[in-house]
Amino acid sequence: MVRVTGGVITAAGIVMAGTFAALAQLPDVSVAEVGIAVAIGVLLDTLLVRTVLVPASLLIIGERAWWPMPLPKGTDSSSADRTKGPGN
Repeated sequence: MVRVTGGVITAAGIVMAGTFAALAQLPDVSVAEVGIAVAIGVLLDTLLVRTVLVPASLLIIGERAWWPMPLPKGTDSSSADRTKGPGN
């Protein structure tokens, strides 16, 4: 799934970073600082976290990373209440 959506997510992150970086052109210094900070954060998230850290951590964690876990054998999936979260 990451291979299919990776290009779209990366492109969207780069567009968002460019949009926030455009705030650096404004005369208000505080807005420019926030724009640069958010642009850097979006780029880090797009280029480092989503492309390297998430796939690596999923590889390490394996099947335990997916929630909700499969129902135990013998449980009727049609009667399971999937509207409640864990522990409810």
